[in-house]
Amino acid sequence: MTAKDAAPGQSRARRSDPDRRERIIAVALDVIAEHGIAGTTHRRVAQAADVPLGSMTYHFKGIEDLLAAAFTLLANQTADGFEAALSAAATREEAVDAVVGLITSEMLGNDRAVVLTHELYSLAARRPDMRRVTDAWMARSRDALQRHFDPETATMVDALIEGLTIHRSLALNPLSTQTVVEAVKRIATIP
Repeated sequence: MTAKDAAPGQSRARRSDPDRRERIIAVALDVIAEHGIAGTTHRRVAQAADVPLGSMTYHFKGIEDLLAAAFTLLANQTADGFEAALSAAATREEAVDAVVGLITSEMLGNDRAVVLTHELYSLAARRPDMRRVTDAWMARSRDALQRHFDPETATMVDALIEGLTIHRSLALNPLSTQTVVEAVKRIATIP
């Protein structure tokens, strides 16, 4: 029944969509990956999520609120990947292998992940309030690393992961996996 079909005094049935907010947030990441932050608008996200434009203002205070939610989702998904990879490691050597895998895998190195991460870094550099997202992400990453490394080494390895991932994603001739292995081993002090 549409609004036109409803008899006077009858309201039309509301579409049940309990996961709408989460779907909008996930789709916002796709829009950011395709159009960048500058090209991400409520209208564009609503269209991509197949929701009415009014849903955007119902679920989010503004575009900044949507961006924070989307980047929080990205950070949590990535941190979940860190935690899974490092919790599967039983020894320090396996943890080094897991770190190398994180740096060289699709999880961090695919084009979408690279673009989204760089968009987040740029936004956080311009908007200190967004550093809460990056700070929480780094804290979770370091916590996962501290299962196998002391806190200082975990911080170094975390920074190395980010740095090597950036280098590998932007270089015309990316660092070899062997160079990544050597770098992680040196910081992790494994001969």
